[in-house]
Amino acid sequence: MNVNKPAGTGSRLNLTPLQTPASVEIITSQTIAERGQHNVLDAVTQNAAGFIATPAPGNGGLSFSTRGFAGSNSVMTLYDGTRFYIGSGTLTFPYDTWSTQRIEVLRGPASVLYGEGAIGGVINVIPKKPLNTPYNEAEVSLDSNMTRRLAVDSTGPINPNVSYRINATGNMSDGWVDRDKTSNAVVSAAVRVQASENLAFTLSEDYGDRSPSRYFGTPLVGGTIQDALRFKNYNASDSTIRYQDSWTQFKTEWDIADGIKINNTLYYLTSERHWRDIESYTFNPKTQSIDRTSYLEIFHDQKQAGNRMDTTFSGHIFGLENRFVAGFDVNHIEFFHTNNSPVSTTSSVSPYVFDPGSFLVTTSPTTPNFNAIVNQYSLFAEDRLSLTDQLSLVTGVRYDRPEVDRTDYKAPGNSFDTTLSGTSWRTGLVYEPIKNLAFYGQYAVGVDPVGNLISLSASQRTFQLATGKQTEFGVKQSFWGGRGEWTLAGYQIVKNNLLIADPNNPTGPALQIGEQSSRGVEASVGLALNDGWRIDANLAVLRAKYDNNTQSVGGKIVSYAGNVPINVPQQVSNVWLTWDFAPNWSVYGGVQIVGQIYSDLANTQLRPGYNVVNSGIRWKPDERTTVAFRVYNLFDKVYAVTSPYAGQWLLGMPRTAELSVNVKF
Repeated sequence: MNVNKPAGTGSRLNLTPLQTPASVEIITSQTIAERGQHNVLDAVTQNAAGFIATPAPGNGGLSFSTRGFAGSNSVMTLYDGTRFYIGSGTLTFPYDTWSTQRIEVLRGPASVLYGEGAIGGVINVIPKKPLNTPYNEAEVSLDSNMTRRLAVDSTGPINPNVSYRINATGNMSDGWVDRDKTSNAVVSAAVRVQASENLAFTLSEDYGDRSPSRYFGTPLVGGTIQDALRFKNYNASDSTIRYQDSWTQFKTEWDIADGIKINNTLYYLTSERHWRDIESYTFNPKTQSIDRTSYLEIFHDQKQAGNRMDTTFSGHIFGLENRFVAGFDVNHIEFFHTNNSPVSTTSSVSPYVFDPGSFLVTTSPTTPNFNAIVNQYSLFAEDRLSLTDQLSLVTGVRYDRPEVDRTDYKAPGNSFDTTLSGTSWRTGLVYEPIKNLAFYGQYAVGVDPVGNLISLSASQRTFQLATGKQTEFGVKQSFWGGRGEWTLAGYQIVKNNLLIADPNNPTGPALQIGEQSSRGVEASVGLALNDGWRIDANLAVLRAKYDNNTQSVGGKIVSYAGNVPINVPQQVSNVWLTWDFAPNWSVYGGVQIVGQIYSDLANTQLRPGYNVVNSGIRWKPDERTTVAFRVYNLFDKVYAVTSPYAGQWLLGMPRTAELSVNVKF
């Protein structure tokens, strides 16, 4: 967890996790590299306590669940502290970890820091920065799915006041299901100019071009996965998915005077996405065939321009050490959505040997659906007051006001404009009775939209933001000269103002009076033992439920109160063991343990829990070279990551072996 390293995700005051009254973790690039975690999903879920991934081709593959809340509406992903507003439940960048310096994870409501959409938590992927010391690195790898990966990284000074960093990675793969070739390329470049001793500018550009997996899942037969269908891909032969993302940021850091610092980030973000797929597959017991529906073609064209600025004041109030930050964040977002809805095309194929057919048989034209323009601004402030040498008070507040203007091209009567607002805040105490041991307590209030903010529908336009309230207590400690760390946290979150059906009018407009809650305990420990042994483990146990959730089913009201929310396991843990068994040799193994998960409100569609083991061995023939052999899913566990459609499971990768060579020069 690295409790004594500053982590900007948990606070804008540059506090360490030990000083922050919240659950904060730091996943370093060294940990990510040693465990062969090439994507953000694996790096977060296999290292951080209490997270699982809920990826699907339809959501861009970047979706998480934690503390009883799932999806991009409740678990936010940032890149270098900047958020890309979510449209139609989809986020496609960042995904590769090669350019990552570290990943910071904050669990629990974080709207006070980053705005609406973070009641479950926040994941902040922080890229590698320009250095004044020359450094170069390259890596090549090949795995048993014929995934060929090449990555390079270079940094150093251009002159005494200017430094650069550029890294790039790309891979091509045959995939592990039939007809599923994939590829991606990521280029990240940054230049830092130290204009003076107290003023620095950094210009960065991050670009990703990805053609990800077109596998939407495996249909269940008799409620289970048949071995004969495990590697079948029922998508069309001419299916395609492509994401192109660009993040341009210009940062200014100015130490204006003793105790006063200004940070400003100007950014322009774009994303272009295209899907053309047959997505839903259901086994038909009468015909013994696979019925295929959801012939969907979708385009997203999204642009976001914004600026975030904050000023930090460090000094004293009534003789007490105090640090205060205040700032604003403004955004202009344009989201253009094109699709072929409504579509009624269907087809049936044999489960085993079949012609995948063509998507182009659909007769539904792909036409503009809607355009949304969102103007958003927020004001925020945070303060840390040292009441004594051992006791500090950390508080924060944020006000968000987004304005949504939607133009509906297919149903012009559904065009609308609306203004939302939400205030988030938190207050917490941190007590450090002895050095490197801290007890904390926090109360936080956050807000989430009832749907993705920039793709609100006409039926959602009158609703305000949902509210979540959390109480959390915990303890953190670094001991044994920094060789050991442990944390323990308990929390309760209640989220209300959710949408439910009107009991008096089941088919009419929804009511915003629903409620969902979770409470749980999280623990983690990291310990470097003697003789080259190290253990890292975490455990999250929770009870999440719908407190008030009624929906209209067949024109009748059905209550789901007491049921477990969708995509929320009640228990998640990770255990890693590393042994440096000889000079320049090390071996490791890790297991990810995820409890059972429900895929529907009624809790009738149960996905079994799973244990996935990853392992590897590393050899350093010299100081600059590392050779690694890794095996992912060592015991070839068949397990469901998520369920994009009823009766259809998106399976995890089978046993895969990888050989890599890394050279620093």
